[in-house]
Amino acid sequence: MSAEPLKTLFHPFEAEAVAMPRKGERVLFLGAEPGFRLPEGFDATLHLVQGFRPHFRALQGAGFTVTPHLEGEGFDAALVLAGRHRGQNELRIAEAIERVRPGGLIAVAGGKDDGIASLRKRIGELVTLDGHMPKHHGIAFWFHRPADAAAALRVANPTLLVESRFRTAPGMFSFDKIDAGSRLLVDNLPGDLRGNIADFCAGWGYVAAEVAARSPGISALDLYEAEFEALEAAKRNIGNTAAEPNFFWIDLLSEPVERRYDAIVMNPPFHRSRATEPEIGAGMIRAAAKALKPGGRLFMVANRQLPYEPVLAAAFSSHAEIARDGMFKVLAARR
Repeated sequence: MSAEPLKTLFHPFEAEAVAMPRKGERVLFLGAEPGFRLPEGFDATLHLVQGFRPHFRALQGAGFTVTPHLEGEGFDAALVLAGRHRGQNELRIAEAIERVRPGGLIAVAGGKDDGIASLRKRIGELVTLDGHMPKHHGIAFWFHRPADAAAALRVANPTLLVESRFRTAPGMFSFDKIDAGSRLLVDNLPGDLRGNIADFCAGWGYVAAEVAARSPGISALDLYEAEFEALEAAKRNIGNTAAEPNFFWIDLLSEPVERRYDAIVMNPPFHRSRATEPEIGAGMIRAAAKALKPGGRLFMVANRQLPYEPVLAAAFSSHAEIARDGMFKVLAARR
């Protein structure tokens, strides 16, 4: 997300359309991202919630109090930075309503390209909005906590059960179905995976769960994921395995992997927003190469057009494409 929606969120305070939170008050900030500037006179204590590890670390490094999941209640006000996932936006607003004291302010903002206008309309059907303001290619709107509205938002965005096995929630990658690329990867993994195995970019746990079910020779299974809530879901979804799974909430592009593996499987992301960013997957490949034992193997899936072969050639002794369909390719490499 660009810095523009952050500016939009604080603009009503700067424009004096909304009263500045005073010293001694507590303000919850859901979906907080690094790079925001507090308006002069915004003297309340901020409690930031951000489950995406790179943003979490950046906010923590800037000196803010930040947690990966929601804690506390009775806040005087709440800020909600809306993103592209409608269901996640609605759930964050529901959480704000539940955690703010009766009558407390709730301010929401997002980019026009991310659907903030439809979100404003949706919330306006449930509560009386006090105002809205366009600015910085986005819209901010605000209201005071109603007696009830959170329930309707939660009912509209329930936890899902994918293929009667995996529990997911809005905002997670491929939360309503098994990703086709991940399924292609699983279907083309060798049947002789043994030893210490890791799933990089594990999401809510589909690939790791299938590896555990299909590979009885595994002695250790570790899941790495940057999204906190997805990793929490993976803990529930992995099921019983011969090897006790371990879960690591880290940013693989900037935090080292301490363990070493016989094989790594992964379906790496290739964008942070709408633009394709192959360098994310390239960084994951380099991280995997460092985390593999000599002779260790990497199995990954990617969109067919992504140019990962030169990166594999530079980081591994050998690599090959072992499967493809109309959209994806499965690549294997050996350290």
